[in-house]
Amino acid sequence: MAAGESSFKLILGSSSMARQRILAEMGYEFTIMTADIDEKSIRKEKPEDLVTALAEAKVVVYKGMIREKPSSEEEAREYIKGYSGGHAAVVGSVLVTNLRTGASKGGWESAEVYFHDIPDEVINNLIDEGIPFKVAGGLMLEHPLTLPFVEAVIGATDTVMGLSKSLTEKLIQEALFLQSSPPGIPNVS
Repeated sequence: MAAGESSFKLILGSSSMARQRILAEMGYEFTIMTADIDEKSIRKEKPEDLVTALAEAKVVVYKGMIREKPSSEEEAREYIKGYSGGHAAVVGSVLVTNLRTGASKGGWESAEVYFHDIPDEVINNLIDEGIPFKVAGGLMLEHPLTLPFVEAVIGATDTVMGLSKSLTEKLIQEALFLQSSPPGIPNVS
């Protein structure tokens, strides 16, 4: 049930354009309210635990190492060259909180992305545009320079882009409609 048909207000706890687009595609109207936190100061060993702790994030896992947004051109180049001809996993979480009842429901989903060889020229162009510094793992799946080099996605593409539609919908339903109290104001992160 989309927000236009419902009696609740939705708050997105993320400034991610991809998450905003996905939530809008789902038919929800929402307000954006983000927390000013240093995501890099929150550390967990397992990607599933990290994204749950961050509650608004996705992380990329490459050869067992968690990759967030690269912090330098060198790191961005290393990330993307590593994916070239290989694959990476994306782990994302969703946390829905009913602000009226205090009930929270959260979960995580993962997907794998397999890549063709990515030419150095494409990597350079992505870095010149600043794309790698905006996304976990340094590679935006839906970007026109990246998309031709995506061989396959195992799992949901929206999970890779930052917000699993099916998980979000499930958690909204659980937080709002499976409570004995009337629906409240969900906060989606």
